Amino acid sequence: MKTLLLIRHAKSSWGDASISDFDRHLNERGKHDAPLMAQRIIDKGIQIDAFVSSPAKRAIKTAGLMMKKFDEDEKKLIQLSALYEAPESNFYDVIETLDDKFDSVAIVAHNPGITNFINTLNCYPINNMPTCAVYVIKINSDKWIDFKKSKKEFLFFDFPKNEN
Repeated sequence: MKTLLLIRHAKSSWGDASISDFDRHLNERGKHDAPLMAQRIIDKGIQIDAFVSSPAKRAIKTAGLMMKKFDEDEKKLIQLSALYEAPESNFYDVIETLDDKFDSVAIVAHNPGITNFINTLNCYPINNMPTCAVYVIKINSDKWIDFKKSKKEFLFFDFPKNEN
């Protein structure tokens, strides 16, 4: 069994119009929400073997803040350009090439691609992945290459403003 966590980057700043979309930083709310959501994942007893992120600054920072909560070295972050402005097909490609030594992987990416990808999984459809939202599924396989054809089980969907 594999576990996949799909995470939208935390809230970013639009304060400086001269900064490109790729280089936008997290705002204060984003810096607060990423560790908060990491703690919620920890509280559910989920371990993460690898963090994979879009190379955009806001995604890298989100992953880094979460990795700190998991006491993981941020230098272990795997950055893949295929996750920046990714269509759903890129998510499948990334997942199917993950190393099988990782049983639980968190992917940090962007909308609309991450929401569109989630809705292709036929698990638990959502209207939108808010910033720093976490969507988690179990995959009935020991090999990531079998992801697409494997049975998937929805575990949970959470986001910072969710008061459950």
